[in-house]
Amino acid sequence: MSRAAKNVFVASKLPKRAGVSGWVATLPPRRPRPALSEAILADVAIIGGGFAGLSAAHRLSRLDPTLRVALFEAGIVGEGPAGANSGFIIDLPHEVSSDDFSGESEGKFRDSVLLQRSAIALASELAAENGWGEDLFDPCGRYSIAMSEEGDRHLEAYSQQLSKMGEAHRLLKGKEIEAVTGSKAFTSGLFSPGTVIIQPAAYVRSAADCLKAPVRLYEQTPVLSFERSGDGWLLKTPHGSVQAAKIILANNGHAESFGFFRRRLLHVFTYASMTEEFDPAGLGGDRKWAATPALPMGTTVRRINTGGGDRILIRSRYSYNPGIEITDAAIRSAGGLHDRKFAHRFPALAGVGMQYRWGGAMALTHNHVPAFGEIERGVFAACGCNGLGASNSTAAGMAAAERVLGHQSELVGVYSRLAAPVLLPPQPLTTIGAKIHLAWREWRAGTE
Repeated sequence: MSRAAKNVFVASKLPKRAGVSGWVATLPPRRPRPALSEAILADVAIIGGGFAGLSAAHRLSRLDPTLRVALFEAGIVGEGPAGANSGFIIDLPHEVSSDDFSGESEGKFRDSVLLQRSAIALASELAAENGWGEDLFDPCGRYSIAMSEEGDRHLEAYSQQLSKMGEAHRLLKGKEIEAVTGSKAFTSGLFSPGTVIIQPAAYVRSAADCLKAPVRLYEQTPVLSFERSGDGWLLKTPHGSVQAAKIILANNGHAESFGFFRRRLLHVFTYASMTEEFDPAGLGGDRKWAATPALPMGTTVRRINTGGGDRILIRSRYSYNPGIEITDAAIRSAGGLHDRKFAHRFPALAGVGMQYRWGGAMALTHNHVPAFGEIERGVFAACGCNGLGASNSTAAGMAAAERVLGHQSELVGVYSRLAAPVLLPPQPLTTIGAKIHLAWREWRAGTE
């Protein structure tokens, strides 16, 4: 929607679920909070009930417990991209490439760690306050794992950089990482203790359910439009409306659906498959661990201890989808790749099949910065996760809440120093370039 439309912003499309996440499917059915069915008043309206929106709501409530907050989730909490996440709230940069730490990057590294540890701090507070168990929230750390000489070199370089930064970690050779994973396919690993591993759908549900009045959550309530109304904003939903002083856009790529950040967001999907339960005696190693790849755009793997049996999650494959939706055929195609990667890594589980397959949307920017800040008077964005939804979106939601209330913090300081998302090339150059770049990076990751 253009500025000429007199401050009226209409959603051009609404979010669509991309398959059924195994995280959701393995939970009991959720009884959603009622949809909005009347006209209400709020101090702050939040659009989006994922990591960013829920974190913004909790941060607002902590800063001012009297604040009237209305949080809108278009679908059911946990069934959107947040519930499709791989479940890593990381505290250190995600890509273990030495290219991430060259030249001026020490300050960038410190800022990244501050953002991500701010996210972990909020999540840890919620876990402690509400007695969440390790099946939902586990501060167990993560592994980065290699399957090639190039991957080994990346981990060694990353280890050197972490030592320079004074960050705790441990390098593992082939036999040591095999003892963890039960797989001979991995050639080395690096353990960093600060990452929290979550069951993402359960985490998001629980974060929603512990919100306290006067914060109100409305599920199955998409915001169809919002427009300037007096000194604030009038938001319209299918069966109700809210007059709010301020708005936080926490809907990631769908900020563009309202006309914001046009030609500045790359809509990328990543894909995951989760096995059926298997007898843990069939695979050695630890029964619960989580690993990201040594090389960018490699394969994420988690072993999940479900009590009676275990499951393996495989996440790999990236696709550029400017329409912010994917087909079942795309999920099946990615699933074939997952099957091959699973078989390569875990030949001992040859008879185990995949039970769930799904995709999850990400919003990237060309210069790897969030789509953040006050984008209209009284409208604040916490979007553009750049692929680290659990950590970056949580931090962005917190910082947006602080900006709304004029609260100064180190977190806000980091966001204030970041550049704005740059303009993308015109179509079809963006589509051609994005697809070539994704294909090249996947090819470069090789067996990883």
